[in-house]
Amino acid sequence: MLHDEGGVGTPILLLHGLMGSAGTWREHLGWLRPFGHLFTFDAAGHGRAAPAALTTEAFIDDLAAATASITEPMVVIGHSMGGLHGWVFAARFPERVRALVVEDIAPDFRGRTAADWAALIRTWPQPFPDERAVLDFFGPVAGRYFLNAFTRGPDGYRLHGSVDTFRDISEEWGGRHFWDEWRAVRVPTVLLEGEHTITPPGQMRRMAEEGADTEYLLVPGAGHLVHDERPEIYRAAVERFLERVLRAR
Repeated sequence: MLHDEGGVGTPILLLHGLMGSAGTWREHLGWLRPFGHLFTFDAAGHGRAAPAALTTEAFIDDLAAATASITEPMVVIGHSMGGLHGWVFAARFPERVRALVVEDIAPDFRGRTAADWAALIRTWPQPFPDERAVLDFFGPVAGRYFLNAFTRGPDGYRLHGSVDTFRDISEEWGGRHFWDEWRAVRVPTVLLEGEHTITPPGQMRRMAEEGADTEYLLVPGAGHLVHDERPEIYRAAVERFLERVLRAR
């Protein structure tokens, strides 16, 4: 579940989004590696067993146990669900986090449901017989993302987890908020939001206003996969941030 991606120095932990995997960071490891010792992580329920209770706290407990061998405070870089898990982890274990990168996720999705989204996923023509079928169905950006996440078997590519699990993870977010956890974060943070975001309007800007040491960037032309849709802007922003926080020893 925890993958050592090489490098030396400050540990940098990459957390994927819902339905993603450690492999969805593959295209970014090369430019990140000079900044520290990289680790990627497969969240519970993504290619391995889900927690008995699909609560954010259960996922954070799993993350804390999986990374217990990393004793130096980490820079945690998270996309979507991974961004949420990153700041909740930092709130619960402040001594273990040095800085945060949070991409396209907000604290309060109350009132939203994942039922229609889950129903749509069930219509996907799985298994996809080959790489071209995945790219044709999802397009070049999302298609590459899913190719890096899906399980590949003798009959082709398919989801690496249960649709019910993915749905229920998302449904939890529709019944609570995470503002208290965000306000407890005290480490430097950069927030990156896509212009065509999935997040409720204005929430990430409000996070920046209420954060202790927080930068905010709206990325033009990007949707939810900011790091893959506008990789040059994402890279420049994260490199600037890492250069700042890693110099501050």
